[in-house]
Amino acid sequence: MIEILRRYSLITLLVIFNFTVSAAALPLESVTDKAKTALISKEGSEQHQETVIMKWWKLLLDLPLLAGWNKQSDDIYEPSFSTQSKSKAPKYIIGIHPLHNPKRLFEVYGPIVDFLNANMPEADFTLEASRNYEEFDRKLYGGHFDFAMPNPYQTVNSLKHGYRVFGKMADDDDFRGIILVRRDSGINTVADLKGKAVSYPAPTALAATMMPQYYLHTHGIDINRDIENRYVGSQESSIINVLRGHVAAGATWPVPWKTFSKENPRLADQLEVKWQTEPLQNNGWVVRKDLPTAVIDKFAALLFGLAKHEQGRAMLARIPVTRFDPANDDSYEPVQAFIATFIKTVRPLE
Repeated sequence: MIEILRRYSLITLLVIFNFTVSAAALPLESVTDKAKTALISKEGSEQHQETVIMKWWKLLLDLPLLAGWNKQSDDIYEPSFSTQSKSKAPKYIIGIHPLHNPKRLFEVYGPIVDFLNANMPEADFTLEASRNYEEFDRKLYGGHFDFAMPNPYQTVNSLKHGYRVFGKMADDDDFRGIILVRRDSGINTVADLKGKAVSYPAPTALAATMMPQYYLHTHGIDINRDIENRYVGSQESSIINVLRGHVAAGATWPVPWKTFSKENPRLADQLEVKWQTEPLQNNGWVVRKDLPTAVIDKFAALLFGLAKHEQGRAMLARIPVTRFDPANDDSYEPVQAFIATFIKTVRPLE
């Protein structure tokens, strides 16, 4: 309290001093003009000097009360896709599993969230990215997301954490694992990978990790002894690790590989898809069971209707996927069967 009174007394004295300073001094520039040093020009001289008044005002601006007027916000910028103010509308968080790095994910899925906001004034949707699979899993299994698009393994697990399936990506034939090698690698058979390193996005990535590891297992590779498994954090990283020669092979799935090939054709030409797995059900859409039915139904209708208009088809092409389809918990029974086989024959899952 004494410190506050001392500072305010100083402010009062400085204000009085401001009005009693020599009348010859030039008027003070606006205090809120970014608090920059005021310069005056003496007629016929190129020399500039700071006014006495401005020196005192700079001192004032260093005090907490006035410094706040010019302080810029330290808030971290987060992309927002709301097209209008919805401060009074219920807020819902949408989570997409780490198909891409956060920047790319916002570029791909942001327009869809923007579309949902524009067509559902009764709700306020926010897209939230996760840095890696571990962070996404923690949020999903903790009930942080209201709506989410997990991979099929995460979809199955989410059913134990208060979610239910209401939709999924179409194009199941694209949900398969692919194993890339450099064209100049000299690797021709699966056996050639023995003693070498293979990259994957994360231990719990179904198409890009578990399915390729099961493929290697069924083709004579003990993935726990014959090769070094490197979990590199993202689909793009797995591809780049092969390109740079850090690993002999890298696993991913068709969607990020198509995107990488389109955006980096000369680099992609240095790689080839050496092996691919059988497909499974594509990524799911889940929702927390405690959300209002009307909100879920309208969200689902807008999502499933994207393929019916030009604007929506353009959004889907960025993913790329042809459409989203209705689904339910039973749609993922084949995934549950695969996971049980994988745990029994390949490796445990945490």
